[in-house]
Amino acid sequence: MIVLGCNGWSRGAEIFAEHYGAVGIEKHYVLGHDAGASLLVDGKLVAAVEEERLNRQKKTSDFPINAVNWCLKEAGLQFSDIDLIAIPWNFSGEVFDGVLFDLASTPMDPLEKLGRLNRIGQLFVHVLGRDAILADFAARTGFTPDPDKVVFVPHHLAHATTGYYMAGMKDAAFLISDGRAELFSSLTGEIRDGRIRIFEDSYITANDSIGNLFASITRYLGFVPNNDEYKVMGLSGFAEPPSPNPFLEHFVELLDGGRYKLCRPHDLENPLCFDPLLEQHFGPLQDTLEYKANLAAAAQEMLTVVTSHQLRALEAKTDLNHLLFEGGVALNCVNNTKLLEGSRFADMDVSFGASDTGVAIGAAVYAWANHPDMAEQVKPTPTITPYLGPEYDEPAIEQALQEFGDRVEWKRLNDEEVVDQVAKLLTEKVVIGWFEGRIEHGPRALGHRSILANPKFPDIKDVINTRVKHREPFRPFAPLVLESDAPRIFEMGRKARSPYMTFVFPVRPEFHDVIPGATHVDGTSRVQTITDEDTPRLAALLRRFTALTDVPCLINTSFNVAGEPIVCAPADALNCFLGTEIDYLVLGNYLVTKADPSA
Repeated sequence: MIVLGCNGWSRGAEIFAEHYGAVGIEKHYVLGHDAGASLLVDGKLVAAVEEERLNRQKKTSDFPINAVNWCLKEAGLQFSDIDLIAIPWNFSGEVFDGVLFDLASTPMDPLEKLGRLNRIGQLFVHVLGRDAILADFAARTGFTPDPDKVVFVPHHLAHATTGYYMAGMKDAAFLISDGRAELFSSLTGEIRDGRIRIFEDSYITANDSIGNLFASITRYLGFVPNNDEYKVMGLSGFAEPPSPNPFLEHFVELLDGGRYKLCRPHDLENPLCFDPLLEQHFGPLQDTLEYKANLAAAAQEMLTVVTSHQLRALEAKTDLNHLLFEGGVALNCVNNTKLLEGSRFADMDVSFGASDTGVAIGAAVYAWANHPDMAEQVKPTPTITPYLGPEYDEPAIEQALQEFGDRVEWKRLNDEEVVDQVAKLLTEKVVIGWFEGRIEHGPRALGHRSILANPKFPDIKDVINTRVKHREPFRPFAPLVLESDAPRIFEMGRKARSPYMTFVFPVRPEFHDVIPGATHVDGTSRVQTITDEDTPRLAALLRRFTALTDVPCLINTSFNVAGEPIVCAPADALNCFLGTEIDYLVLGNYLVTKADPSA
């Protein structure tokens, strides 16, 4: 069975810009961001890529035509070969009725309600409704799908299935939390033998979304909501949360059974609705590290308290000891570690597709696993890898090098020479772009499109932030470490591995001075563990580097600059290399330098 997963809408950004006032890049961030496609063949995930990597528009919500076409080409298939198309949204008639009921019960001037009703109608007719999605697919691909072969998967179930598949399809409890989907923002449940059971009394409405509140805080602090929440997380390490915490006193109320509600409904049409409360309880906004860090620390503590409240209720409802945490909120890796360590669960998985980058995968898996023809079949254990996107062979790399030939110089090395020479370069205070194999999936660098550096230099973070990434100076960087070495360097707690930078661990005191460039101000690191099986050449590079330096980690960050997607093709890597102060570039087996380094 061949299943195509597809996330994104042609007119979404347009409608949100015209009718909801979403301006600039924010028009992509309300619903449908992280557009992408995936392809599942007989239960095996053979291809997946985010549209932004191909159209070069960060966080695009557009219909993923490039991603869809690439997935089919990669598998040698045509649209007529597809058995099912899976959409990770289900804006059904019942959902529309729920939206109308919510609007009708909201105290509001009748004329304002009519205006909102019109805008909701525009969204359903042109973007979210099933007929709109089918028409959009046909218009952009030239292929008219059979409506009976299109599966509309509720968004949070797509998240749950993404986590389930990436964790090896073993029975697990789950917590899903994000900004908003159809009617809800969060829920819990469990998956047994591939069947999802939702604990319906755990639903949190979209109006009470902790993810949307965190997004409002992100906006208030001057960052982009639904994108820059990790900056708030990073800032939180510079301060201790206030006591009492205004968020827990005045913004969020914990209810029985793991539920909670916000002090006022989050208003999609008024993204500044919490600003007056933030000023009331934290004082007027100040553009200082102290003010922003104090507010960020309070927000981070609130997130942990609320999600821990949900987990305690989940623990009482399931006897399973494995936990999946998915949805945009699950990218808050500082929170993830605290959740696991404060729970009774033996382990917790947060996938590389925990945010909406993964829902095209989860929807495809859901459609396949729940199809009647699959009911009695034994499901194969999936091969789990984030390296699912385009790969470029040596002729493609050579062609790109020739096109940039007046600005770069290069030499071809064999695999052993790449490892040896790059390891020697990294003993110095240099920054290296690393490009190999299939591009990774998701928002974090996983070793195929990475920027590498030596963490022994305390100021290397400042070098990368200012001269390469062009981003805020407070932002920390993640260390990559061999999985076998990780417990010796970091206090891993219950975690034996952390391959996707989704957990944060304290750096053991004896290594603070060994990897200061990868240690945050609070003494922690967002760790990525690697193995010979998953990333053989990167693991060999780290071993050789450690043998030369006695430093057991390398800094690893995504190969891009602020505001741009992670590089995909060789030309993307060369443009980024030439537009920054990256010192060297590894393109497959080619070591590239700038023809005029002083420029």
